[in-house]
Formats: sequence, C-alpha cells, structure tokens
Amino acid sequence: MENLTIECRDVLGFAEIRSLLLSVYADVYADRLGEEFHSVDRFNERLGWNTEVPGFAAAVGHTSGTPVGFAYGCTLQPDTRWWKGLRTPVPDDAVVETGSRTFALSELMVIQSVRGTGVAKQLHDELLRSRHEQRVTLLVERDHPRVRARYEAWGYQWLGEVVPFPDAPLYDALMLPLH
Repeated sequence: MENLTIECRDVLGFAEIRSLLLSVYADVYADRLGEEFHSVDRFNERLGWNTEVPGFAAAVGHTSGTPVGFAYGCTLQPDTRWWKGLRTPVPDDAVVETGSRTFALSELMVIQSVRGTGVAKQLHDELLRSRHEQRVTLLVERDHPRVRARYEAWGYQWLGEVVPFPDAPLYDALMLPLH
C-alpha cells in the first residue's frame, strides 16, 4: 500500500503506542465491544500481559499519519499459559517452550478501509523480520475461516483447537516455521 509507514517498538517504547493500539482495537471490534471478552478493558488487560513477557515487540502501520493497524506478540516462556486451553491431542514436544523457541503473534489487525491491500501481511512480515525464534504461533477464532485461510496462504499450518480463557471463543492454533 502506498504511503504506509511501519514503526516497530519493544516494551520500552510501548507506552507511546498503547492508546493507539486501544483505539484501533475499538474500531476493528466496534460491533463486539459489548461482549465481555472483546471489550476494550479485557483487550487492554491481555495487551498488558504481553508486555510483561520477554521478547515483546509491536509493529504499527500508518498511512498519511493515521494509524491503520498493528501486530504484536512476545516470546513464549517455559511456564506459558498459551497452550493450557489446548483441546486437541498433539505430540508433547509440540508445546514445549524454552523461552526462545516460539514467538506468539497475539494480535494482528487492520481497520476496514485498508483490508485487502496487503497492510496486514506487511505488518506481519515487519514484526517477524528480526525474530530469532524457531517458529511463530497465532490463534484464529474458529468462526473466522477466511482469516484462517489467509494465514494458511502465508504458510501457517493448523496445530489444534484452543480455548485460551474460560470465557473465550474457540480458536484454531496455527504454526509457522521461521527462517
């Protein structure tokens, strides 16, 4: 997309972009903000948890100075809760975390007006460009097969079903080798 600029931040620069991420989230999830799990407060809580984990990184996209999307995540630690809600049998070694094995792409979202323009892929690639982990994982709501298909077109493969929080919807866990 023309005029797209992407800025990357780690946890030290997070305070400068937090309100921007909350604003974009509120725009993207406007029709679901009444659901407790999708409320801005719950998103803000989950966002905060990510910044407490080593390896936090974010990429924020702007066009003509207007924020249009973001991606962020962190490195899964040995005591991660990421896999706790896994409902599908997988080999034990598939979910062993070392603190340097897996980058969890927690969120990737773009506003409606730039969907289909490649902004999401650019944010994704920029965020992962300098990662040193062996692989990246993400969760996609089961009710969004088109989003899952997009990630699969980027090379992600299905690992299993996950309910990450007791009040969360059902998600598909996807995995992509890095490097």
